[in-house]
Amino acid sequence: MTAKEPAPHGVPGPEHFDSTAQLMSRITTQLSSRLARVTLRSAAPRPPVLVAVAHGSRDPAALRTALALVDRIRDLRPGLSVRLGHIEIDEPPLDDTLAALDGEAVLVPLMLTRGHHVKRDIPGALARAPHLRGRVAAPLGPHPLLAEALHDRLAEAGWRTGSPRAARRAGIVLAAAGSRDPRSARDTEATAALLRARLGGNVPVVPAYASAGPDVAGAVRRLAAGGRDRVAVASCFAAPGRFATATAAAAPWIAAAPLGAHPAMAALVLHRYDRALAGTAGSAAAAQPATA
Repeated sequence: MTAKEPAPHGVPGPEHFDSTAQLMSRITTQLSSRLARVTLRSAAPRPPVLVAVAHGSRDPAALRTALALVDRIRDLRPGLSVRLGHIEIDEPPLDDTLAALDGEAVLVPLMLTRGHHVKRDIPGALARAPHLRGRVAAPLGPHPLLAEALHDRLAEAGWRTGSPRAARRAGIVLAAAGSRDPRSARDTEATAALLRARLGGNVPVVPAYASAGPDVAGAVRRLAAGGRDRVAVASCFAAPGRFATATAAAAPWIAAAPLGAHPAMAALVLHRYDRALAGTAGSAAAAQPATA
């Protein structure tokens, strides 16, 4: 068919335009017509920000450890906004972290027991950020993932029981910060029971504290009085600091490192976040710690 021949029946012939402007107008009209038939799917709602709340320490290793843990959490859940805030000493302060956010947030304490910080300080910071909707998650302990991290840190330090006879001579002191809140001691005792179970149940695990409560040296003496002369100290601290250093120095044999950025700790932070988030689905702001 030549350009002068008419198009076959039912086939549109070529269009002729007097100017480029007419051509562009026709293209625009056709595009607008097609776009009007396109249904855009709404973007998924942004999940609440996870705010990891550390205590803070004058030991510079504490901040490095907290940042490493936050990085590991981000690696485990890409796309989730994870921020860090401190109750004291280190930067950024929790109040500043919350002031820079909007929408929703879940505050996850990097503390291993219930106590004043979880009960008062962290909810207080959330209350001072009325522009946020949020909830305080439960502390990290007690939980089997915490016991897993403690077990691995002991193994890294050289923990071996070997034969049943060697196990009868062994013992562990679970060193924690301590608190005047009796719930904190109960949480540490529960963690000690979980660690004993993780170790097979044949080695005693005795809680001891850097501040309030029985100290590490006393716990070591009690174990020695029962024939346990190979005693290790498990460091039930989220990061290095004064308490972790002092309790490790009292170890008669080996002392495990603080829990730090262990993979189980990162998984546990996300578990607490998810539990707190599930507990607030569809609810308004809350400033009380979620249940474990």
